[in-house]
Formats: sequence, structure tokens, C-alpha cells
Amino acid sequence: MTETTISFANVSATYDNKHDVLSDVSFNISGGAFYFLTGASGAGKTTLLRLIYQLHKPASGTIKLFGKDCSELSRDEISTLRQKMAIVFQEYSLISHMTVFDNIALPLRVRGFSNDKIKKLVTKTLEWVGLGKYANSYPMELSGGQQQRISVARAIIIQPSILLADEPTGNLDDENASRLMELFIQMNKMFGTTVILATHNKKLLETYKFPVIIVDNHHVAFSGVNTESTARKWKGPQPQNYFSEISKQFEDIGKA
Repeated sequence: MTETTISFANVSATYDNKHDVLSDVSFNISGGAFYFLTGASGAGKTTLLRLIYQLHKPASGTIKLFGKDCSELSRDEISTLRQKMAIVFQEYSLISHMTVFDNIALPLRVRGFSNDKIKKLVTKTLEWVGLGKYANSYPMELSGGQQQRISVARAIIIQPSILLADEPTGNLDDENASRLMELFIQMNKMFGTTVILATHNKKLLETYKFPVIIVDNHHVAFSGVNTESTARKWKGPQPQNYFSEISKQFEDIGKA
């Protein structure tokens, strides 16, 4: 039986102790699932992602990640928990004074990887997102779409157990949006990464038939949820093998 990775029980969230952004939200998401997250602007999609990543504390209710009640964890324990997760925001969140290479390498350095392994992984990831020649550039020298791809590369390079993405394809053309979607799918299928991807893109929703989390009127509903694992029952086109080379790198690191 697949274990529950994310659990919300009667969770409400506010900002500045005013009106509820989310109210009485309860759900369980199993490890290895893939969900789209959709809803009107301002409905609370980003707040939901921030709650999962522990960047925002609930006003009430219980959030459990990997079976642990987050309200009972210390700051250091929350930090350790976050190392199993990655998040991609709309605003990219790149460090302006660091090169593209160093931005992507940062989470690996925090985890103590050797310089040799970091170089191999970052180089391969940059090639995959089509930005290999920009390794020594700085974020402000790139377009918005390029910065978004760098942000995604930094997130996926740690092979997270949970990947949260807030409109990651919003600034990309169809080709690059599809390329990133295939990467997310490969992570989900090959590593069992739980993916929650917020999007307004109807074409993505129609092309990749993953179940959908709908945020509306402060509440959350689910659409298209199968009783079997969503990680193995998606109905979109078969993913291309863009990710095969970097997956081998991850396997090598795991054995080291």
C-alpha cells in the first residue's frame, strides 16, 4: 500500500489574521502521485503550496508530511524536512550575484556533494533544459523564460521526494513547456517524486490527463482522481527519454 506523503486535516490559512484564504481543507496525497493544481487568481493555490513547503503556518488544523505532524517539529527539524522537497515559484527566486552554474549547484553544496559530482550533475541538467552555454552567465542576463528553466533545474537536481511548482511553464513557449512537463513526468515515474504543479494552461490539462486539485471559494476539491496510483495511470503521451542521462547520474550518486 502506498504511504501518504502529504496530509491536511481541517486546515485553514489566513494572512495578517484577517479573512481565510483557505478554510477547513482536508485531503491525503500518496507518495508518487502527480496532480495539477488549478483555480482562479487569488484563490489560494500559492498559499496551498507554501503550506506544504512549511513557508506558511496554518491558522488551524494539522499538516503532516511523510507521516510527521509539522506542528510538533522544531525549526531544525522543519529545515531537514524541506531537504526532501523542492519548490519552484513564479518569481524564479534566483540569487542575482551568483552565476547560473552556482545557482543550480547551491542545493548540492548545502548537502555536501563533491565538486566533481556537482560539475557533472549541473552540466547535465543545464544541457537538458537547453541552457548549457549560459553556465557562467548571471540571472539578470537571461530572459524570463530562461530564468524559469534555471529555477526548475535547481529544484529537480536534488531529486526531491516532493516537487511543488507554481506556474512553471507560464513564461515558456509550447516546446519548452512540453520539455519541462516531460522532465516532471520522468521524475515522477523514475524516482516516485510526488508532483503538484499549479497551472492555468488548459492545453497542459487537456494533454496530460493527471488528476486535478481545484481551489475555489476557500476550499479544495479533487477531479479525475483514480483509486490506483496516479503515478502509473496517467493518460498523456508517452514521455520522451530526455531524462535518461541525468537519471544515471543520480543513480551513480546514490551508490557513492
